[in-house]
Amino acid sequence: MTTEQPATRPGNPRFSSGPCAKIPTFDLSKLSDAPLGRSHRAAVGKAKLKAAIEGTREVLGIPDDYRIGIVPASDTGAFEMAMWSMLGERPAEMVAWESFGAGWVTDVVKQLKIDAQVHEAPYGRIVDMAALNYDNDVCFTWNGTTSGVRVPDGGVIPADRAGLTMCDATSAAFAQDLPWDKLDVTTFSWQKVLGGEAAHGMLILSPRAVKRLESYTPAWPLPKIFRLTKGGKLNEGIFEGATINTPSMLAVEDYLVALDWARSVGGLKGLMARADANAQAIWDFCESRDWIANLAEDPATRSNTSVCLKFTDDRIKDGATFAKAVAKRLEAEGVALDIGAYRDAPAGLRIWCGGTVETSDIEALLPWIDWAFHAEIAALGEPA
Repeated sequence: MTTEQPATRPGNPRFSSGPCAKIPTFDLSKLSDAPLGRSHRAAVGKAKLKAAIEGTREVLGIPDDYRIGIVPASDTGAFEMAMWSMLGERPAEMVAWESFGAGWVTDVVKQLKIDAQVHEAPYGRIVDMAALNYDNDVCFTWNGTTSGVRVPDGGVIPADRAGLTMCDATSAAFAQDLPWDKLDVTTFSWQKVLGGEAAHGMLILSPRAVKRLESYTPAWPLPKIFRLTKGGKLNEGIFEGATINTPSMLAVEDYLVALDWARSVGGLKGLMARADANAQAIWDFCESRDWIANLAEDPATRSNTSVCLKFTDDRIKDGATFAKAVAKRLEAEGVALDIGAYRDAPAGLRIWCGGTVETSDIEALLPWIDWAFHAEIAALGEPA
């Protein structure tokens, strides 16, 4: 039992799952090259946006024939654009094992009213991806940001599928090896693994997705901000840096700086290794204690970014109140900010382990969780 406060504090207490910690070398001076007060359609603006697109392709290893676009409204905007523009041509398979996936189910079933089969699993578990009908369009999250559960790999997705696979990969991109040949639509936001600023989303389309856009017109009207085609053809400008609405060039510069840092740590493999080391430190911590566990039940599906934990001690009668008290105690000490579980998720903690977080900070945090747990148990008046 830890009764005294640990001697070492994390150098950076920011463990939020979004917006996530900035790159370790971040400094405002690194953004001095941002073309502020300039049109994003000027040559300098177009060049920056094009660099963001091609840098994304390079670091993530996205095939040359896939289109990459910068779109408004973060990952949510990107995924909504895809659903409203492409779904409805055939039935859909809607997959959810956490809150964001459940949100996509609501949009398709209640808003678009598409013929859909809904597949759900509770927090901590995952849907059997092999049981889906891939001749339909399949919508799913790769990594459940609010549940800490991820798809282990894309092996069950058939290469000869007739439908599109539409993947919300916002907390997986830059930390997990995404199988691009199995993904037709992929979205993410800058605010996650690379610690970028919010508001901008990335939309990645396979040739099959482009074909759908050019051959199918939805039955419902599309607002301008969702329109990906012009005259029945893909609006190529969106995927060359001519964004639908005005982007923040300061945020673009921040993303470019983060991409440079990603290259400096070994690109995608280096980023994955950093996230793996961070998550492993927490998994080892849980294995050595009988009062805390990973929310993900199957080790094969454990996230290496949004690591979600639950308290398992029988002395805890009100899990939500206890978990909030632990998180509040840690924040009061300045050792961990924003690590409470997501509001719709089971009570517990959620610690971001993406590549911008230093493993030394995770290792410094863990004894503090031990201390806070025992302090709150003592506050309950329960025997140790």
